[in-house]
Amino acid sequence: MRTRMTSHMPATLSLTIAPDGRGGRLMLFRVLQLVYFMAPAYLANMAPPFVRYWKGWNRPISRRWLGAHKTVLGFAAGVLAATLVTFVQWLVGWSGSIVAYDDWAVLGVLFGTGAMAGDCAKSFFKRRLGVEPGRPWIPFDQLDFVLGALVFVGTRVTLAWADVLVILLLSFCGHILVNHLGYWLGVRDTRW
Repeated sequence: MRTRMTSHMPATLSLTIAPDGRGGRLMLFRVLQLVYFMAPAYLANMAPPFVRYWKGWNRPISRRWLGAHKTVLGFAAGVLAATLVTFVQWLVGWSGSIVAYDDWAVLGVLFGTGAMAGDCAKSFFKRRLGVEPGRPWIPFDQLDFVLGALVFVGTRVTLAWADVLVILLLSFCGHILVNHLGYWLGVRDTRW
């Protein structure tokens, strides 16, 4: 069953600023809706660095194809994190949400698997092109998990192209900020 957008505001309206000044508030509200929608993918992408310390359990998916940094436990942590976020979103039941979270478990698995698969796909191509682990590969380092999540969730949710572009722009900028913060806090080894 496909979930359609349930927003009361068309995507084109969300990107325009009305002369009476309400458009700015509408645009900000739409940005908040999109960030809320993508929160499972964002947290899925943040989860793997937190399980890197579980040495005995943390085996690489494939050193040869993906490098030593992509691990089974990291992948599973991403899927679990996304599923927990969609569960919380279902519990919260925010009326401004652009999707219904009645099938929160399916959405969580799709967000998490998509985010982790996108990250693994980027790593695969990064290795094939000879880019060393930890070296920046802009914009793919910032958007891999977002594209993967959108592809997987796209089987259940239909978004307007304007919404997808806003998500990509927000994710690109937000990823850079969050990774720099993670590096500064010692959670990440690199700023990328």
